[in-house]
Amino acid sequence: MSSTDSSVQGPEANRQGGLLPGMLGTGDIIFMILACAAPMGVLAGIIPLAFAFGNGAGMPGTQLMISAVMVLFAVGYVRMIPHVRNAGAFYAYIAVSLNKEAGIAAAYTAVVAYICAAASVLGAMAFFASDLSKTALGIETPWVLWAALGVAVISWLGYRKITMAAKVLAVALLLEVGLIVVIDVMILYDAGWAGLDFSSFTPGKVFAPGLGIAVIYAINGCIGFEATAIYQEEAVDRARTIPRATYGAVLVLGTFYVLSAWCLVLAETPERIQQVAAADPGRLVTGIAFRYLGEFGREALNLLTVTSLFAAALGFFNNIARYFFALSRDGLIPAALGRVHPVHGSPYNACRLLTVILFTIMALFAIAGLDPLLNLSTSLSSMGAVGLEILLTVTSLAIPVFFARRGEYSLGKTLAPLLSGVIIGIATVLSLANYQALTGTTLIIVNALPLLFLVTAFAGIAHGAYLRRKAPATYARVGTTQVEGDVATVPA
Repeated sequence: MSSTDSSVQGPEANRQGGLLPGMLGTGDIIFMILACAAPMGVLAGIIPLAFAFGNGAGMPGTQLMISAVMVLFAVGYVRMIPHVRNAGAFYAYIAVSLNKEAGIAAAYTAVVAYICAAASVLGAMAFFASDLSKTALGIETPWVLWAALGVAVISWLGYRKITMAAKVLAVALLLEVGLIVVIDVMILYDAGWAGLDFSSFTPGKVFAPGLGIAVIYAINGCIGFEATAIYQEEAVDRARTIPRATYGAVLVLGTFYVLSAWCLVLAETPERIQQVAAADPGRLVTGIAFRYLGEFGREALNLLTVTSLFAAALGFFNNIARYFFALSRDGLIPAALGRVHPVHGSPYNACRLLTVILFTIMALFAIAGLDPLLNLSTSLSSMGAVGLEILLTVTSLAIPVFFARRGEYSLGKTLAPLLSGVIIGIATVLSLANYQALTGTTLIIVNALPLLFLVTAFAGIAHGAYLRRKAPATYARVGTTQVEGDVATVPA
């Protein structure tokens, strides 16, 4: 065989087919998923709000309850892996479980939700980076400069091999989690055995007034772990790696949030935590960090907040690029977006398009003179969270339907996803009913943003109906398996 023929069967064959296989192990995927969750950002930004406006000292117990619901979701989610091997995740699951029109609607909703999430964390990162430059270095810098720099670096990393992004995310995650764990240990040591108060996990605290708001924030903090399935084409031994990564991400994330939230309660006492958080939720965690680690702790926390948000934006960038890739390969969007780089194995055209989209969003907010944190981040993060809650609900309820059509019923295939779907659905309704509380504004244009999901869903259904009539071959490809090789059966 000539060298030319060999090259066609190697990288060029991959460019025409799929993403590079065998690139990511369980640890790589866990780090990428946890980075998307931005644990530092959640702990410093979301959990204090739950303390202040939710059920106060009952937040750790609420977080534990929601983490258990996410485990139930994961039980059904991983049961689908042998049957749906497609980088589209939500889109593919819903397409094969319900119908292709619903799957396309889910795809468009997921893309919009993930883009909102990526833009929101970029806005927050730019704000905190600009603020850190001013306080630490005394240099005034416009936030849009940091936003543009963030998009450029994220785009470059997304264009390269996925293993490079995984390494960057691993370092960023270990640093931020490491600092919080140090603070947690110091709080526990300071409290001693006699000072450990477990009332945060009692029904009286958990089911106190404000539980609904606390549930919203608890779920928003956990969103992101479901993206493990997006990376199954690039995983080592995907039949084992993806389930392990899904369970690992849920358990690590849940443990981190529950432990850290409880330690914050111990640091301020259950009686005072709600009052202290309500007085200044944005500085609750930095204040505690200063108390235990001094000026170094506070400045380190500020710096790692920036790196945490950058890591989250990079994680979302990779998620969206692979959604574009899956939709392109299935014929739903232009074929060029499905091209894979012959060297790096990345969906490079999808990365280019996403770079333009993010630059445009940052530029529009900057031109309008809007605040990157109060306007950009708050409005888009809430919209992204609600969109992903909707998808979690529909996916979870679709899984039992898929197995019922096959005549398969079990705890993992039926009861667990059904229960999680109902609970997440209730949380989604609560999020929509309290959307103004999530955004922190009374502006109608901001609080009406979730209506766009009705538009995307309708567009998806209409597109599916069109393909069914006019392009049956493309319609048949929607959500289908696109990974070569057999996948071992996941136990019931």
